[in-house]
Amino acid sequence: MPKVNELQKHLQPGQVYRRADLTKWSNAVDRHLQQLVSRGVIQKLAGGLYYYPKKTAFGDAPPEDEMLVRAFLKDDHFFMASLNTYNSLGVGTTQLYNEKLVYNHKRDGRYTLNGRQFYFLKRSRFPEKSSQEFLLVDLINNLHFLAEDKESVIKRVAEKVRGMDKAILMKAVQEYAGARTQSFFEKLFRSDDIKHAV
Repeated sequence: MPKVNELQKHLQPGQVYRRADLTKWSNAVDRHLQQLVSRGVIQKLAGGLYYYPKKTAFGDAPPEDEMLVRAFLKDDHFFMASLNTYNSLGVGTTQLYNEKLVYNHKRDGRYTLNGRQFYFLKRSRFPEKSSQEFLLVDLINNLHFLAEDKESVIKRVAEKVRGMDKAILMKAVQEYAGARTQSFFEKLFRSDDIKHAV
């Protein structure tokens, strides 16, 4: 059996692999990967990152975002977010964005993985799952990314905050807010006038 087939035998459909993960099954991994890519068996997603597609009735299923990011970071500890989720808060955001935000402990910067855009943000703390409080804090942290009128969004955030549990929100502020965002919420809680909070 050709050595390249021996490598292929170990691959599971729907899985993303790093080059380094495959050296245990091949003594000429770069040549074998090139052969498998040229035969259409696997897809090269980015430098050192490969995908063995899962076949469906509609063709090859793309890899899940979480799987891509996990292989890219070589880590399970990350939180993936989207600027689109702010639209659920009812604070006037309506735009749709293609880029995913990935909070993690290892990398900063924008990367394209399998044709999709990811913005990796290195943070010391991030939640395991989202909440309304985290989303509000995250929105103010990332206000500079938004295409909407920022003054209008800030006013709507101030209105929303007044009806929320301040203790729970301030806990999220303390855990996840940058300095500017922390200052914004602290001023907001001290004053009913949004002009003093900006």
